[in-house]
Amino acid sequence: MTNADTSPSLLGAFIDAMTDRRLEVVDLTTPLSSQTPALRLPEPFVNLIDFSLEEVSAYNEPGPFWRHNNIHTGEHIGTHLDAPVHWISGRDGDDVSQIPPRRLIGGAAVLDMTAAVAENPDYLLTVDDVTEWESVHGTLSQGQWLLLRTGWEIHGHSEKAFLNADETGSHTPGVSPECAEWLAVNREITGLGVETVGVDAGMAGTFDPPFPVHYHFLGHDKYGLTSLRNLGRLPSTGALLIVAPLPIVGGTGSPSRVLAVVDRIAE
Repeated sequence: MTNADTSPSLLGAFIDAMTDRRLEVVDLTTPLSSQTPALRLPEPFVNLIDFSLEEVSAYNEPGPFWRHNNIHTGEHIGTHLDAPVHWISGRDGDDVSQIPPRRLIGGAAVLDMTAAVAENPDYLLTVDDVTEWESVHGTLSQGQWLLLRTGWEIHGHSEKAFLNADETGSHTPGVSPECAEWLAVNREITGLGVETVGVDAGMAGTFDPPFPVHYHFLGHDKYGLTSLRNLGRLPSTGALLIVAPLPIVGGTGSPSRVLAVVDRIAE
């Protein structure tokens, strides 16, 4: 037996660190219920159905020893993943069941936009914002998820506040068209995660192209994550992101549990 054979495995060390709580698991998922804020498209577009539970049995005649429900929901409700096939630019790409499992786990890069968004809810991430962040934390790397912390989760108690809409449209932060294309083309990240109802800004339907994050990211085999929370509990770099969508055959997306593993000892 060699020395290498007696040393702890990477997975063994990870399990040990989880067991003794040197690693913390942070839930980034918005609880899913009929009250969870959802995207509201204007006419003539058709909206997805909201999430609901339908009781089938509750320890009674339809099922005396068990309780179970049917669930009714759209694919893109609550914290969810957008697969490439969701958008016309990615129509020949993977559905949610075809996403390679390896790409659902990766490092998290958290870019804090809270100060800018507090002053302007329509604030758009720019290329300069990203390169300034990279000058401090290093270039975004292959397999990372870029997570935008905007503070928007504080509005999650109310769909009206979360969507922040008026007669001109929905006013929520996002990414500029130029930055969306630049990230999709120039950085080998896995995808973009946001705290808002969709990966694009509220006014992105008026951009060129419309909804540029959807267009450029999904068209370049990258993914989107929405309605995240607790990003303030993550370091700028170093956390491990785990995304767990349902493998829906033909699905364009799926409600997902999103977890981050954080090394508190290293902080």
